[in-house]
Amino acid sequence: MSAEGGTRAIIAALTANLGIAVTKFVAWLLTGSSSMLAEAIHSVADSGNQLLLLIGGKRAKRKATPEHPFGYGRERYIYAFIVSIVLFSVGGLFALYEGYHKIRHPEAIDAWQWVPVTVLVVAIGLETYSFMTAIKESNHTRGRTSWVNFVRRAKAPELPVVLLEDAGALVGLVLALFGVVLTLITGDGVWDGIGTGAIGILLVSIAGILAVETKSLLLGEGATPEDVHKIETAILAGEGIERIIHMKTLYLGPEELLVAVKIAVPRAERADDLATHIDETEKRIREAVPIARVIYIEPDIFSERKASAVAEGAPATA
Repeated sequence: MSAEGGTRAIIAALTANLGIAVTKFVAWLLTGSSSMLAEAIHSVADSGNQLLLLIGGKRAKRKATPEHPFGYGRERYIYAFIVSIVLFSVGGLFALYEGYHKIRHPEAIDAWQWVPVTVLVVAIGLETYSFMTAIKESNHTRGRTSWVNFVRRAKAPELPVVLLEDAGALVGLVLALFGVVLTLITGDGVWDGIGTGAIGILLVSIAGILAVETKSLLLGEGATPEDVHKIETAILAGEGIERIIHMKTLYLGPEELLVAVKIAVPRAERADDLATHIDETEKRIREAVPIARVIYIEPDIFSERKASAVAEGAPATA
């Protein structure tokens, strides 16, 4: 997944949310609708989240240092995790509190009754534009993968985060419209509170999904089965390599993969020939999986004892 595509989706979402937040706050000030206030806070939280994603993307581009020899690629995961916390605390919990308050103390919308409906309809249009942009950028790399698997398996966090936020925003706007319209029809402000509470439940749920998926990336995920197969094929395609004893992969960032592999070589292998075979193997791996930028290859003599030790999780020492 290209960082440029994620950046375009983030900027589109940020632009839409800033405009929507202003109009929602104006509508809330004019009408006192709790759904409008919850949605305004939601848009502010989303705007802050998009800024966090942009900051994380920029910081992740810093060069490696002696203290951080593998670079800062995982900063994108850290900021995506912060996004889930912000969405949960600022957006979700506030909406739940406001919904509870309005259900206990309902207030009808007596003034400027046309404003919230107009604002929500316009906001739905803007959020749809942002959502379609995220879908378009995601389709460049999603391929035939389902949307659920795309969100779960994507190594770059930006597009899945924007997709979930925009989807949640659209559903939240519909819930807010539901609460406002029923309040206007019935004159009972309880519906406004119910709509607000539903928005809170929605945001907390989305924040939980984001937190779980981003936590997995922070802990460290290996290459996809498809990429593992490509790497294994590339390793065994050259001369001087008998088999793979064991291999581990780890994403250092969304676009940087570490590959550590122990290979079995013939007992009579010359040192200069072995060095050539390893260099050629690294080249084949990078051609097969371009994001495999950090590669460590350890030659060894295969034995059943070592293979059994690796299978049982013990280090394969001589």
